[in-house]
Amino acid sequence: MAKATLKKKVQEPAEHAAGEVRSYARKIWLAGIGAYAKAGKEGVSYIKELIKTGEGVEKSGKKKIDAEIKAANTEIAEVKGEVKAELKSVKGKVELQLDRIESAFDTRVASALNRIGIPSKHDVETLSAKLDELTALLERVARKQ
Repeated sequence: MAKATLKKKVQEPAEHAAGEVRSYARKIWLAGIGAYAKAGKEGVSYIKELIKTGEGVEKSGKKKIDAEIKAANTEIAEVKGEVKAELKSVKGKVELQLDRIESAFDTRVASALNRIGIPSKHDVETLSAKLDELTALLERVARKQ
């Protein structure tokens, strides 16, 4: 009988240890299932919260971008106005210089033509006016006779 009692005592701690391992394994299993279930329930609300946060960030980002674009467009308009004003000024100066050059050119050409004996437009017009007067005078004289 001593052998039977001893055998029973040796088996009890082994069964007890196996029971404890099973108990811990079951607890770990239940903890995993619980975490999965909780993540499923809270995950949806967490994702919804992330979406709301993302929408807010997107709106504020769009506002900032719109403000930057508006500021850039304002600066572009100002620079464009300055460039147009400067262009007008430069254009006026160029036209003035071209007028001066043209006038100097006309004067030199007229002087050169006068030197070689070609009458100017003014000379031709004056001569034409005198010729008209003479023609009218001759016609009056011819009528009197």
